Amino acid sequence: MKISINADFRPSKIVCVGRNYADHAAELGNAVPSEPLLFLKAPSSLIFNGDSIVIPDQSAQVEHEGELAVIISSICKDLRQSADVTPYIHGYTCLNDVTARDLQKKDVQFARAKSFDTFCPIGPHIETDLDVGDLNVTATVNGEVKQSGRTSQMVFPVDELIRYISNQMTLYPGDIIATGTPAGVSTLSPGDICTIEIEGIGILSNPVIQRRTS
Repeated sequence: MKISINADFRPSKIVCVGRNYADHAAELGNAVPSEPLLFLKAPSSLIFNGDSIVIPDQSAQVEHEGELAVIISSICKDLRQSADVTPYIHGYTCLNDVTARDLQKKDVQFARAKSFDTFCPIGPHIETDLDVGDLNVTATVNGEVKQSGRTSQMVFPVDELIRYISNQMTLYPGDIIATGTPAGVSTLSPGDICTIEIEGIGILSNPVIQRRTS
């Protein structure tokens, strides 16, 4: 079932998983982590299908990262390794973990580079009935495929991520888990149209503009 998603949707946090596809870790010159690598995006970075991704003046290398996102349905804390995660999943959607790559490298941590306003497009809706074990995840820029991978290539699958994260922090209804991105990230420029498509969910599409300074 498809559930609409709009500006009224405000998670308490957006938990992201880094280097969860081996090929993406390799393209950035990083090793695959031995356990999930977590970071947060500010909830204020959230936008929706059709909204504009705004390139800030501070960055000259803003990149797309197409990802499967999990939406949490109920309070989730300290799950055991054998726990069934299904009752805690509201559904799934597309997410673009937009990243100021130059600032990520400069800062040697992720908060600023991942959290500019408009840096977390999600949508076009939440799909509640979906087997996410082996779905195609594609990112295109102006119709050209840049990223193409399958969720079966994740180093840590969805159920393992939810259990792991629940033992680091309490997950609340509406919280988002961004599950990682396949290889092929590339730089976005003003005038681009960036789309994230996930099999069984749909297409998230966002134009790219430059921040207007007064």
